Amino acid sequence: MNDERNPSSTPANETIETPPAPTSTPSPEAAASSSASTDKPADTTNAKIVYVLYLVGLVIGLTALVGVVMAYVKRGEHDQPEWLESHYSFQIQTFWYGLAYLVVGALLSMIVIGWLVLLWWMIWLVVRCVKGLSALDRQATIEGTLFGFGDYR
Repeated sequence: MNDERNPSSTPANETIETPPAPTSTPSPEAAASSSASTDKPADTTNAKIVYVLYLVGLVIGLTALVGVVMAYVKRGEHDQPEWLESHYSFQIQTFWYGLAYLVVGALLSMIVIGWLVLLWWMIWLVVRCVKGLSALDRQATIEGTLFGFGDYR
């Protein structure tokens, strides 16, 4: 008689042990990129709206003011990841630096240098908004300086 057991003929009181499933530990890169609240994705809609309002602000100035108010309101929320918080800080910084460029350019517009400052401001604003939107899609942290266009990591 054959001594091998057929799994379908195993008695009811005998249990078959299965080995535990292998567990994987997340890599440091994955752990660093995960947000505090991993159960729901971050809502980037408001940050995108602020960037678009800044771009529209080149034509209709009041939209930039609405954008900075939105950025101030959203920056203080507790349930958002750090990379999204950096976008709201970057947007607030962009507004105030841009306003400084605008005032200096307007004051110096009596001479040619003012028009160059205003041209620089427009290029600077467009590049910062495009880089901000790109970093937002990548869910990357962004930071910038007075003359910088914004660096994301």
